[in-house]
Amino acid sequence: MNTGTQPATPVSYEFFPPKTPEGAVKLRGVRQALYARKPQFCSVTYGAGGSTQQGTFGTVGEILAEGVDAASHFSCIGATKETVRTQLAELRAMGVKRLVALRGDLPSGYGAGGEFQYASDLVAFIRAETGDAFHIEVAAYPEVHPQARSPEADLQAYAAKVRAGADSAITQYFYNADAYFRFCADSQRLGLDVPIVPGIMPIGSSTQLMRFSDACGAEIPRWIRLRLQAFGDDTASIKSFGLDVVTTLCEQLLRGGAPGLHFYTMNQSVATLELCRRLGL
Repeated sequence: MNTGTQPATPVSYEFFPPKTPEGAVKLRGVRQALYARKPQFCSVTYGAGGSTQQGTFGTVGEILAEGVDAASHFSCIGATKETVRTQLAELRAMGVKRLVALRGDLPSGYGAGGEFQYASDLVAFIRAETGDAFHIEVAAYPEVHPQARSPEADLQAYAAKVRAGADSAITQYFYNADAYFRFCADSQRLGLDVPIVPGIMPIGSSTQLMRFSDACGAEIPRWIRLRLQAFGDDTASIKSFGLDVVTTLCEQLLRGGAPGLHFYTMNQSVATLELCRRLGL
């Protein structure tokens, strides 16, 4: 791993497990470029129903071998206590010290099944089984989880995860800093004092961003959406505009006291590196 002091603002990166040998080679190069910013850790996503479990664990193992702390996403939909126990033992044997504990998405045509209904159940089980062996991250939704009954119900679901033993939270991405600060204030009102790290999604493709945002419930402010649509297929203008928008967002978040930045890299390095450069990280 690169030596030297950690930056004042902790940064972390999310990757997804590559599906092809070519993708794996490309991701290794991406990681090496991003390691220049000395990340606090790198997380690796997990497929619905454990479909990419081995891909996740394999990528986590590579990151650890490269000398960087790695966090495995860990979803509980469809899982039993025995399968979770086995996977936790495997991760501990690999040297993993950090988990991102999630409910996970139901695969198509998949009944609820399993012994865990909520992410808070998973967090409580991990704590009961492994004590303080893992730093547990959970998800937070400043703009409200798309399946939540109400904003208050969503906040209470987050509170349950923290009270079950979460150490910190990473948010869904957003482009409205007020939503983040409101969520943090609401959390503090409930006496929840774990760090809430904003998730940052660089803007590189308007069609991809619209698709992701529609799926996960992240709001694209109207002015951003209209500007992106006006650029049409002008990729250079979309990327330039996206860098300006996300840089300003990050500056607002850091000025307001955000404890770090977690970049959803989409297995790319250029935009994230440029954002870090602009922010002086």
